[in-house]
Amino acid sequence: MVFPIVSSIELLANRIVSDAARNQATDIHIMPRKKDTLVQLRLSNKLVPRLTLPKEECDQLIAHFKFEANMDIGERRRPQSGAIISEVNGQLLGLRLSTLPSNNRESLVIRLLPQQEQIPFYQLSLFPDMTRKLLALLKHAHGLIIFTGPTGSGKSTTLYSLLNETAHLFHRNVITLEDPIEKNYDSVLQVQVNEKAGVTYAAGLKAILRHDPDIIMVGEIRDSETAKIAVRAALTGHLVLSTMHTRDAKGAVYRLHEFGVNWLEVEQTLIAVTAQRLVELTCPFCEGDCSPYCYSYGRWKRASVFELLAGKNLGLTLRGAKGENVILNYRTLKQVIRKGIALGYIKESEYDRLVYDDETN
Repeated sequence: MVFPIVSSIELLANRIVSDAARNQATDIHIMPRKKDTLVQLRLSNKLVPRLTLPKEECDQLIAHFKFEANMDIGERRRPQSGAIISEVNGQLLGLRLSTLPSNNRESLVIRLLPQQEQIPFYQLSLFPDMTRKLLALLKHAHGLIIFTGPTGSGKSTTLYSLLNETAHLFHRNVITLEDPIEKNYDSVLQVQVNEKAGVTYAAGLKAILRHDPDIIMVGEIRDSETAKIAVRAALTGHLVLSTMHTRDAKGAVYRLHEFGVNWLEVEQTLIAVTAQRLVELTCPFCEGDCSPYCYSYGRWKRASVFELLAGKNLGLTLRGAKGENVILNYRTLKQVIRKGIALGYIKESEYDRLVYDDETN
């Protein structure tokens, strides 16, 4: 019997990924410096240094990850992205890779996406009434729902949980268009964007419309063409869900207009916009940060909070975007986070980290 020879770089790569998965890290950062390389893990919104490597090992390590993700190993002058599905500590784990050329060679960030782990829809929000409102939105036969928030705020997790629930609950044909596919689900049909093969967001959306979908999930509205086709799909009797990178829910309305979608089409299609943040919860056993001996140490201690713009307030926002004087009356992220802190659920430090508004506003 011939046993495969495992290189030291492959062992190092496996050790780094296993360590990150064991500590429930969300990202691995491999950052080159002048004399060495720093490997850091993102744990509960903090970057924690874990390992220092020689320069030569860093180049070999990044080349190994790029090879596993079918990326171009020889190309170091432009950013690349890729994905790997691997088994780590007996669990399937998706790895989403992103390289970036820097003044000190190439850096790599790996997003960890546990495949088996799925948040039940009733645990989506810190406050249960918001979960019910989100699920009620999916009862619409057609229209456009946009989820906004910065990178790492939990938008994809929310979308997957809602789509999985609606596929089982309402027996509807769900098709997703993603770049890359982050989690594999049997209940929905998932399409991978592949620009080299001509499957862009715009081309993929056109093809999906001919595939008799009830609900279409577009990974991200990032340009004018995708925005217009998503709106057109909503106008032709489909429910379209997508994400955007905006600061708050109101921002998505203005962004659609910037992408060249006229106000009439926005009014006819847009059902709701949510803005989402992941907040750290207080530990019932410890004051401040948990010690390694805490019962809940290493478990998920984060939850999502939302602001929802729909119905009358969405209509008022559209009028405000056209220049009219309007007064909105809905619970903003700032107010939701304040409520969570007042009830003792959310750490007080989260207010300073997540709320950007001036106190005078």
